[in-house]
Amino acid sequence: MTGLSLPVLLAPFAVLALASTVAGVLSWRAGAEPGPTLVNLTQRINAWWVMVTLLSIAILFGKNGVILLFAFISFAALREFVTLTYTRRSDHWVLLGMFGIVLPFQYWLVWTEWYGLFTIFIPVYCFLIMPALTALHGDTERFLERIAAQQWAIMIAIYCVSHVPFLLFLDIPGFEGREVLLIVFLIVTVQGSDVLQYIFGKLFGKHRVSPNVSPSKTWEGLIGGLVSASLLGAALSVITPFTPLQAGAVAFMICALGFLGGLVASAIKRDQGVKDWGHLIEGHGGMLDRADSLVFATPIFFHIVRYLWTV
Repeated sequence: MTGLSLPVLLAPFAVLALASTVAGVLSWRAGAEPGPTLVNLTQRINAWWVMVTLLSIAILFGKNGVILLFAFISFAALREFVTLTYTRRSDHWVLLGMFGIVLPFQYWLVWTEWYGLFTIFIPVYCFLIMPALTALHGDTERFLERIAAQQWAIMIAIYCVSHVPFLLFLDIPGFEGREVLLIVFLIVTVQGSDVLQYIFGKLFGKHRVSPNVSPSKTWEGLIGGLVSASLLGAALSVITPFTPLQAGAVAFMICALGFLGGLVASAIKRDQGVKDWGHLIEGHGGMLDRADSLVFATPIFFHIVRYLWTV
């Protein structure tokens, strides 16, 4: 860990300490029966303490720790997706392969830095082999729906998420040994954008982006969140290989994609008739409820950095 990364990694704890203090004061003023909003806020802050601590511990253990952490995130997200979607007994071998072969092999490709196979293993080989295996069982009941759900499951929960630890292996001239800060930049800007969109939406939101999919998302919240998150990204350029203007532009792009990821995840939940993917994280829902914006943002961020900043 570099001398620059230590204060950057400690900064989230300072922000959380301030947030916990504010929540504590508000709870004290509310008395014995705080409102549901305040209870949810406290739950979310407590959950963030756990998530930031786990990420910090993983970073302290180096690349292996980060790979194991995001492999676990993929496992939890995949389990939530499979639990919500329709399956039949004839799918069990394919589902077992998703957990027992596809997931560990994809992260083994990360660990070995085998970029060529990493990029095509799931979207080419798995996408062709999985429906073939299902067809061999001869069960055609809702075949296309089951296959589509399986492919989306490994695409969202494994393929997209696995791009996060691969950021550690990018060879950026003059940035050696600080690649972990790319993950910090990605998570802070995208997750920060979620929070800022929520705040701007609550303060100024009037015009809904997609009422049938996510009634709480408004154009005012989206624009306010993207602009402020872009400024946050520009301010964080000091921890990246980007100039402030480049960092702001990259932050705008990945935060816009993060919004679309959240919107798609909401559409899937609407289709399945549920509010949250699960109950793993108190106050947030399931793992996918917390990671849905990263799902769309991470692969694009990875390839922007790889094609424009690496040798």
